[in-house]
Amino acid sequence: MRFLLWTVKRRTLLLLAALMAPAAAADAACRPLEVNGARYTVCAFDARQSRIGLFNLNAQGEPLGSFAALEGSLAAAGQKLLFAMNGGMFGQDLKPIGLYVQDGKQARRLNRRNGPGNFHLKPNGVFYGAGDTVGVADSDSYAALGATPDFATQSGPMLVINGKIHPAFSASGTSRKIRNGVGVTDAHTAIFVISETAVNFHEFAVLFRDTLACSNALFLDGTISSLYAPELNRNDSFMALGPMVGVTGKAP
Repeated sequence: MRFLLWTVKRRTLLLLAALMAPAAAADAACRPLEVNGARYTVCAFDARQSRIGLFNLNAQGEPLGSFAALEGSLAAAGQKLLFAMNGGMFGQDLKPIGLYVQDGKQARRLNRRNGPGNFHLKPNGVFYGAGDTVGVADSDSYAALGATPDFATQSGPMLVINGKIHPAFSASGTSRKIRNGVGVTDAHTAIFVISETAVNFHEFAVLFRDTLACSNALFLDGTISSLYAPELNRNDSFMALGPMVGVTGKAP
């Protein structure tokens, strides 16, 4: 009976995703979601209860490149990887092309240059955190904050900017891909999403705004979108990864 009630509760939370409460345990945070025929995996973390961070290089200064390498690196330091997702755009060297802060140390500066590709489809933005708070902001707004974050990663384009869909997106957009991104519902809760079916930018942005109640959300990537979620037996290894966002705990 207890298991049945627990299952019903999880399904209720799924159906009421816009009101989804922060996960009580970091290793039981992911759930499926279907909206308008498109399928997603949604993972929610409260920074007051979960240790969220960014990872890119190993102890020798070389890119980790995969969830398996990240998992091993953390295990050697007595930590356990509970969740991970590719966490921002990068170059051929697997290093970030925009702002990147890890453990309070800035490795790359904010990039507001113009250029081709999704990263430069302005406004782009930053996912960041400090202490038990998290945020997503367009790059200009982030620069104005004067923040000193524990972690920060820049990507683009923004999906939702202060409750509005990115102006370049069209509901009839023909570019349909597996995509992943991150949004915030409040100053403590980060919502990570990866689509399980191909969606366009507009559909992905509407999901964050209307279903998940994120007033700001950021696109992380499309072609290499990957997820590590042990509770779902998920450990994607399609392509080499640059920055990765992860949730960690102490090894048992």
